Amino acid sequence: MSKTLDARGLSCPQPVLVTLDEIKSAGEKDLLIIVDNEASKENVSRALTNQGWTVDGVEEDGGDYRIRAKKG
Repeated sequence: MSKTLDARGLSCPQPVLVTLDEIKSAGEKDLLIIVDNEASKENVSRALTNQGWTVDGVEEDGGDYRIRAKKG
């Protein structure tokens, strides 16, 4: 079961900070992060990769981006 983070409506760097807080505190191995702009999509994906996570895919859905990530 993956955890969903809804970071829509947040401006950078808030989506990145929310994502980093979650991966450091929750211990989840699967995440779905939802953002609503291209810059957040790129920055969150980069932050996940830098923390050792794998971005499994990004889906665009009506202007929102759904970033699927796994630890390891």
